Amino acid sequence: MRDVILHAFNWTYADILANLESIREVGYGAILIPPPLYSDPAGAPWWQRYQPKDYRVLLSHLGGKRDLEALIAACHSREPQVRVYADLVLNHMANEARDDRYDFPGRAELERYRRQPALYEENRLYGDLATGLFTAGDFNQAGEIEAGEWSDRQAVQLQNLSGLPDLRDSERVLQQQHQMVEALVGMGFDGFRVDAIKHVTERMIDNIADRPRVRDLFWFGEVLTGSEHDERVFLGPFLRETWISAYDFPLFSTIREAFGPGGSLRALACPECEGNALPWDRAVTFVVNHDIPHNDVFRQWLLDRQDEHLAHAYILGRDGGVPLIYADLDESPHEADRGRWRDAWKRPDLAAMVRFHNAVHGLPMVMLQVTDTLLVFRRGERGLVAINKAADDQWTEFGTWGLRNPGAFRDLIHGHELQMTGERFGLFVPARTCQMWLAGA
Repeated sequence: MRDVILHAFNWTYADILANLESIREVGYGAILIPPPLYSDPAGAPWWQRYQPKDYRVLLSHLGGKRDLEALIAACHSREPQVRVYADLVLNHMANEARDDRYDFPGRAELERYRRQPALYEENRLYGDLATGLFTAGDFNQAGEIEAGEWSDRQAVQLQNLSGLPDLRDSERVLQQQHQMVEALVGMGFDGFRVDAIKHVTERMIDNIADRPRVRDLFWFGEVLTGSEHDERVFLGPFLRETWISAYDFPLFSTIREAFGPGGSLRALACPECEGNALPWDRAVTFVVNHDIPHNDVFRQWLLDRQDEHLAHAYILGRDGGVPLIYADLDESPHEADRGRWRDAWKRPDLAAMVRFHNAVHGLPMVMLQVTDTLLVFRRGERGLVAINKAADDQWTEFGTWGLRNPGAFRDLIHGHELQMTGERFGLFVPARTCQMWLAGA
């Protein structure tokens, strides 16, 4: 099964379409597109997509409704199909410096709709664009989330995130969000990521996702946590109150510690056993996401480049969760990030890891060797993963029971071949490298 998600962060729809056959060839099963709701068409910066002006219009710097329809049709046009997931912003609307800042889309936008009826009708998702969408009564008026309130669930849900007008779960808001999601499903979207979902009430989540027509789609949310306390306050209730998946921040934290100085790969042998990873069927796993390079407060979470490579082998080699691979257009303000993620999605090492993941999907995972610096595990009889985080080369020996034996294996990352024979087998793993061996490759 192909389930790996390519996060095409701030790619235009035309960019995605131009790369679609390569995306399919590498083996991705889905593409996550940026929020498609109406934002300033002249606004190139990525954050513009996270400040919607109107649910009823699909138009932004990335393209319009027709571009999206063409992209979805192309993704679904032949086997293997590529699923298309849309990022949704439900918590808030755009932070705009105007007198009617709680009226959306606002008087100026409604006048623009009247002056350019053909443009906005072409990009209309649903509804009557002659009238407004929201008024002041549809917003929480509890002020900003203050420094000491970020661990207060009620404050996080009912107060403003970074000045953004915070929507309340009024009947009007719920009705419009329901219509918006129904219209997107009607266009052919296969699933949705819900941005800043820990800021959204359970009622709002149930309103969009807990319906027969949409329940079979793939839903996941960004429950951003950075500590065990945050996991108890936000992630625990989210998992109990909803059925949808979430970014696996507990596993991400475990990965950072394991690959960091003094960390041990033993923590990655069975992190879910220790409560350090989400359940296998609720997890979207990742090594980097868009918030980490673009927000200075999270840059401390960036892995060393080689550790990021090794961690990708882990999340694409292990059993459990849906892996997400991040790819941007060099929009990070930091010079050190140039070229780091722009074409990483098709880099030979990541392409090899995606191929391995697809080949062993659903096969059981069994640990063969676990030390502080070395992790070796098999996937069914066909797959073998070895990760050495140490600064020195390592030899390891393990039992071959359960592996194809005798069997011809190929390391998809480096192209090496081996013949698996005997009851015990020795493997050489150079310093700071990983290997992903596949039988019959």
